[in-house]
Amino acid sequence: MTQVLITIDTELSAALFQAGADADANFARSINCDGYGVGWQMDRLDRYDLTGVFFVDPMPALVYGPDVIARIVELIVARGHEAQLHLHPEWLAWADTQPVGDRRGRSIGDFSLDDQVILITLARQMLIDAGAPPPTAFRAGNYGANDDTLRALAGLGLRWDSSFNPTCLGDPCHIGLTADQIDPVERLGMTEMPVSAIEDRPGHLRHAQVCAASATEMTDALCHAAATKRPAFTIVTHSFEMMSRDRKRANRTVMKRFDAMCAAVARHPDLVSSGFSNLELSPATTPPARLSPSYGRTVRRFAEQAFATLAYERR
Repeated sequence: MTQVLITIDTELSAALFQAGADADANFARSINCDGYGVGWQMDRLDRYDLTGVFFVDPMPALVYGPDVIARIVELIVARGHEAQLHLHPEWLAWADTQPVGDRRGRSIGDFSLDDQVILITLARQMLIDAGAPPPTAFRAGNYGANDDTLRALAGLGLRWDSSFNPTCLGDPCHIGLTADQIDPVERLGMTEMPVSAIEDRPGHLRHAQVCAASATEMTDALCHAAATKRPAFTIVTHSFEMMSRDRKRANRTVMKRFDAMCAAVARHPDLVSSGFSNLELSPATTPPARLSPSYGRTVRRFAEQAFATLAYERR
């Protein structure tokens, strides 16, 4: 069975904060999203009896206070889904508390090993204080981790990392793996769970993100992972991804993709939805391989996204 992890990066918007949004307004546009945020996603997951892994960023508590993070965690935990650890260190720029002095960075990998330990320790405690069980998995904001991030996580007792995205390798992801790393791999005391990807045209990778891959591409990639007996397939989306870029209206194209992805996982006999709390990986028994290019699939996605842009983005 191929373990499918449906991961949702769940975060408040630094851009909205800079534009003057208070905690309630940011929650409304980044988490609730007019009813199409994490609640809607959990409704769809529950309909198909699937597990969602919500990587929650607690760093906004440094500027908004802890209550808004507790609101986010409560939504997730009450529904029986997982709250795991996410971290966007750019919030340090506006925080009164300065755990690493005047040092700043957009990604966790911009910091020294010692500073990464301090920041991850702080973020983990804020997540627990917000009501989450102690996290066992981590994803760096922007996928901006490096090998020191893995060393820090291992030293703090976390087990899983899912910061490696082969489409971001070298900028901003600096984990020392190559783009042909498809299956989970042990590295520096952690089990790295790469974000899955397809080859949408020769020599070009596109990661398995709901807003980035068409329903056909995602379904074909899932079926391919099952057929080639991959140990795991990791999908990415965001708490606000069902909305237009300005977060003012629902993007029905992306919503349909999310629903189609859920249906594909639920109906395939060799795919099983999993969280990190019950993840059991078997060693790969076949050579690693990604879904190969198809110009037909790619052209259809271009057409679909052009329609979505006209219908939901340009108003």
